[in-house]
Amino acid sequence: MNRVVKMMCAVLLIGVSSLANAFDLQQLSAQLAKPSVIHGDFIQEKHLRALPQPLTSKGKFVLAKDFGLLWLLATPLKQDYRISAAGIARRDAHGWQLLPNKSAGTEQNKLFLAVLQGDSSGLQRDFDLQLKGEASAWQLTLIPRSLLLQQVFKQINIDGGELVQRIELLETQGDSTVLRMIDSSSADSLSDAEHHDFVD
Repeated sequence: MNRVVKMMCAVLLIGVSSLANAFDLQQLSAQLAKPSVIHGDFIQEKHLRALPQPLTSKGKFVLAKDFGLLWLLATPLKQDYRISAAGIARRDAHGWQLLPNKSAGTEQNKLFLAVLQGDSSGLQRDFDLQLKGEASAWQLTLIPRSLLLQQVFKQINIDGGELVQRIELLETQGDSTVLRMIDSSSADSLSDAEHHDFVD
């Protein structure tokens, strides 16, 4: 009888320790928020029900913890965007111009920024979060809570390891967007040109 009790206790302890070691949202947030600067390439595919082939765009990004996100589109057209707490700005011949908050893609870009920066507290205000996996290979599923978001998104899937690697946005109407972050690397600081782009 004593042996059975000991075995049960051992099984319970193993269960508790595995729960204690489970990779959670707080650990994921800390992991994604660790780098000061992240550089990388991206490929974005927009799958529209009306088109047989996805619309593909490519470019580079710079994510800076203290400043925001530079989204430097190279193809099919060249266009630079800056996403920060102040809003979304687009670069033209006269410099950076803030876009109206109601512009298309504004909420989606803010969402990208929250995801890439590991802002799970911000995401939890608007989504139910379900995390699977471990620090080196995880998947985060976002299910919208608010009626407004439910009208746009059915579900958002995010995959990653040390950094975010893939974001999939499944829209209510059947369209979807897949964003792949390629060759991402972290750095301690911005280059002079990058710093200028954020503060200009």
